[in-house]
Amino acid sequence: MSILVAELVPEAATLSYIRGPEVPLLEKTISQAFADTVARQPEREALVVRHQGLRFTWRELAREVDRTAMGLSGLGLQRGDRVGVWASNCAEWIFLQHACARLGLVLVNVNPAYRSHELSGVLLRSRIKALFLRERDARADYRSILEESRSGRRLPLQHVIWLGQESWERMRNAGAVLPPEAGDPHAVANIQYTSGTTSQPKGVLLTHHNLINNGLCIGLCLCAAAEDRICAPVPLYHCFGSVIASMVSVVSGAALILPSAQFDPEATLEAVQAERATALYGVPTMFIAELEHPRFREFDLTSLRTGVMAGAPCPIEVMKRVAGEMHCPEMTIAYGQTESSPVITMSRVDDSLELRVSTVGTALASTEVKIVSTETGETLPVGHQGELCTRGYLVMKGYDQDPETTSQAIDPEGWLHTGDLAIMQPDGYFRMRGRARETIIRGGENIYPREVEEFLHSHPKVADVYVVGLPDARLGETVLAWIKLRQGVTATEEEIRDFCRGRIAYFKIPRFIRFVDSFPMTVTNKVQKYLIREFEIRERGLAETARIATA
Repeated sequence: MSILVAELVPEAATLSYIRGPEVPLLEKTISQAFADTVARQPEREALVVRHQGLRFTWRELAREVDRTAMGLSGLGLQRGDRVGVWASNCAEWIFLQHACARLGLVLVNVNPAYRSHELSGVLLRSRIKALFLRERDARADYRSILEESRSGRRLPLQHVIWLGQESWERMRNAGAVLPPEAGDPHAVANIQYTSGTTSQPKGVLLTHHNLINNGLCIGLCLCAAAEDRICAPVPLYHCFGSVIASMVSVVSGAALILPSAQFDPEATLEAVQAERATALYGVPTMFIAELEHPRFREFDLTSLRTGVMAGAPCPIEVMKRVAGEMHCPEMTIAYGQTESSPVITMSRVDDSLELRVSTVGTALASTEVKIVSTETGETLPVGHQGELCTRGYLVMKGYDQDPETTSQAIDPEGWLHTGDLAIMQPDGYFRMRGRARETIIRGGENIYPREVEEFLHSHPKVADVYVVGLPDARLGETVLAWIKLRQGVTATEEEIRDFCRGRIAYFKIPRFIRFVDSFPMTVTNKVQKYLIREFEIRERGLAETARIATA
């Protein structure tokens, strides 16, 4: 694949607008693209899952996918039904992703960090009919969490299949017929949950067309080819794993390597060396963990060529170390969000180091990007800060069962408003400047303060609470809660955290808690969260951390 560079539109050269080069988009389903790659290179290695001791050629992977598809059909699932996968990285996740695409089922990614409060909400809203999960792992007892989430609730869930157990093999062996392939590229293939200004996570509806073409365009930036071997320690439930890793593999024919169930820096380094990986993925915290691992110097990483760093602001110094110390001179930065399938802008492998450490790249192929005023909505001149918007094949179909919120995110002209603040340079590359919304990004995980606030409000001692993000040198950001207790009661920080454990995902639990009597307010009684953040940065000595340069 060749590198395609976005070009500034001449008549709009003074405005913050750019259109990526037009490429022939794939009018195929994920399953059709998968079948094409299988036919093209059946004996090449497709998937390596090191912690399970499994490896498959494309022909062998297709056989596993067909068996899984027959099993799903045998459950009585029909086109358009929702199938949930609540699991860490494993071979079965990939089988299910492609089997669902083959049958026209909608794959619902369920975060393994979800606990009963979150799981019950997703099961209800998504209308999942079949859920695939493991009974337990080192992090959680999923059976008990599922039982608690179903307790006293009427859910659409009809089938629970336990991965790695008899029920999984029984399901796959029961299917006798492989139904005709679902053939609509513009049908919804995937639902990924993301929160926002509301307290409830929203289901992002992503089509085959969205996902397979985002994989195509990312692969063009990486110059991905069948000879490449992608080491992806990123989670498959997240768009980083299920799209940037899996879809790039499908379109380019590159092998996909899963080093461990959850991120493990040593297992990742071992996988790069043993499998001769040419590309390495991760959020900045993963690369930091690998660079700082005590055995880092023992591993031969010279097979690496490229990769993707995304999911959180990238510290410039980390990018420089990855390019040099990890022998990854063509490492790229990608920016996007779930609603955009996910990547909007990306650097190219032949960009200068300066561009790759100081920007989030330029528009992907067949993608429009502009910067607009947050007040007027007008496109701003180059060099002016505003909200980044995008349009093209990558924009989601909408939020599941939520046309009102969809219309707030996607305007009548088809522009997706990201809520992120950025500046477009004269060369068409973008620098991020923060978020117009309040999203906290902790180690690549999106945390939405309103969701955490509403959960903490359910604590019997909490009268009011506001959550903000604080800068963190390792994770990018971490969670702070200011809590006003009910009159006449006392509480400790650990008591609040104990209330959260097992009920909300670990990454949402506040690292810092301050009990207060009041909050900084405007004259119209709106809380001034930026003043809370500024106060805590001063009090906790985080000024230097807040100044860490990121792309």
